[in-house]
Formats: sequence, structure tokens, C-alpha cells
Amino acid sequence: MTKALLLKQPEKMMNIMEWITVCRSDDIVESLGVGALVAGRQVAVFKVEGKFYAIDNFDPFSRANVLSRGLVGDLKGELVVASPIYKQHFSLKTGHCLEDESVSVTAYAVRVQGGLVQVALNSSVEQAA
Repeated sequence: MTKALLLKQPEKMMNIMEWITVCRSDDIVESLGVGALVAGRQVAVFKVEGKFYAIDNFDPFSRANVLSRGLVGDLKGELVVASPIYKQHFSLKTGHCLEDESVSVTAYAVRVQGGLVQVALNSSVEQAA
């Protein structure tokens, strides 16, 4: 587990980025997703054209953890996953639903270090005065 500190608000808050290893990069098949348990949250991780993306696995419309099983594609120039239940499309970059802009899922930063896919969890902490 690797941690990096990023200054969020210089006067009081710091943003801590914690990287959690979820699998090897070659464990994920191109244009398919996998579900991973990251600090108690189900996260869907995708590899598209060699680049990795991660969003919540929870589909807010069907209320099921299924987004990792959705179809990946391009809709109106946006890289998306279609929920396998009701077919809403969620951006792999932002987590926003293309059919209902009031709905979104969390999108996570992803990196590959030493052949391992890592998902970032952020948390804010008070900075000592």
C-alpha cells in the first residue's frame, strides 16, 4: 500500500491518496471489467485500449453491484460502460450517467506500478496548525 500527500486546502486540510493494489495488469482482459473489493467498497475496474479505469460497481438504478459486468463502448464520444440490467451508460472517466445527469457513481484514479493495478482512495485530514 502506497500513500501520497496532496495539498487540498493549504490552510487547514490535506488530501491523502491511498493506493490499493487490486490485481496484476494482465489479469484484466481488454474491454472487459472485473469487480474488486477496495477498502470495503465494490469497485469495477476496466482496461480499454491499454488504459485502466475504475468506478463504483454499484448500479444506482438496479441497486445491484453489476457494473463490472457491463458492456464497454463509446457513446457520443464518451467512453462508457452500459449497466447489464437497465442499460444506463456511465462514463468511465467521470462516473456520470449519460441518460440522467442527476445520477453518478464514484470514479477513482487508477495507476499501474510494477505491473500491478492500483486504485486510489482519497480521504481528507485536518492539518496541524
